[in-house]
Amino acid sequence: MYNLNAEERAIVEMVRQFAEKEIRPLVKEYEEADQFPQEIIEKMKALGFFGLKVPVEYGGSGISSLAYASVFEELSAVWMTSAGVIGTHSLFAHVLATYGTTEQKERFLPRMATGELWGALGLTEPDAGSDVQSLKTTAVRRGDNYVLNGAKTFITNASYGNLLLVLAKTDPQAVPGAKGISAFIVEKGTPGYTITRKMEKLGYRGLDTSELVFENCEIPADRLIGLEEGQGFTQVMAGLEVGRINVASRAVGVARAAFEAAIRYAQQRQTFGKPIANHQAIQLMLADMYTGIQAARHLVIAAAEKKDRGERCDLEAGMAKLFASEMCCKVTMDAMRIHGGYGYSKEFPVERFYRDAPLMIIGEGTSEIQRLVIAKNLLKKYQL
Repeated sequence: MYNLNAEERAIVEMVRQFAEKEIRPLVKEYEEADQFPQEIIEKMKALGFFGLKVPVEYGGSGISSLAYASVFEELSAVWMTSAGVIGTHSLFAHVLATYGTTEQKERFLPRMATGELWGALGLTEPDAGSDVQSLKTTAVRRGDNYVLNGAKTFITNASYGNLLLVLAKTDPQAVPGAKGISAFIVEKGTPGYTITRKMEKLGYRGLDTSELVFENCEIPADRLIGLEEGQGFTQVMAGLEVGRINVASRAVGVARAAFEAAIRYAQQRQTFGKPIANHQAIQLMLADMYTGIQAARHLVIAAAEKKDRGERCDLEAGMAKLFASEMCCKVTMDAMRIHGGYGYSKEFPVERFYRDAPLMIIGEGTSEIQRLVIAKNLLKKYQL
């Protein structure tokens, strides 16, 4: 467990026990059916999972980024989808708590803490994923309202959630493009806000990922976060530091589960008269797997601790997310190889770990984008 205080250790222990007792028995059923885990989510609401990044004064627990990372590792080690339930919701809560007006915080955060409001992030578009500045969704001010038009895709929680943090261009002519982007709060049920379809995925099953469209969708002007145009890119990028820490933590959790399954199996399965764990080739794989997991966890800790100090951690979060996600893909593949034919079978969970792993190298910024973020920060840090 991460270096946490007694209260946060108790929270993480509660999460671990919940995951083992309430989630693990249902994973196979929900995952294979690609069924939304409503039963699990209602219990998560009751236990305060939705308030992890909501400040105490608004009804949440306001835990540190370090404890938050540990929670995501524990959930993902059992079923990564259960971490996804609160992932973008927590990012949304962090952005609102950091940049929202007092009225916006009072209006939305208490209900986000209980899960009455369940948040999603409307960032990715058909032609704008990693290149956020190229988004085409617009928000035009008309009197006391903004009118949204555009499309979003790969939006987690869009169908079952009921609150959306939307990035849109309020000044399409701004140079650079980031200066023309603003962030808005949009409630589900607003006329002109339509979910068009649920997307089928390789992994990360059981959680909705949807496409949505805004057609002359009118929202009150006071839904502009911070009530200042042109700040949306900065607001969401700061939120994505939290998002990248949580994705890196998910990668550590999934890789940990794959490693633990592999080392158990290696001690049970015999070839040539002895457990395969006694073969040097398997030992070398296990050593590399565990070393990678530990290294990734320490990168997560470094990023989370810097975030908790109130400092920008885009370099550290980028490194953690890059290394952990790439490590997770390798570890899950190695776990399959150690299992042999059984690793390719749905009889064992390692095939699920393998299918879930690629999400981490794509979601919250691809590995290539992380490398660019890292390099940009290094050139600034070591500028001649």
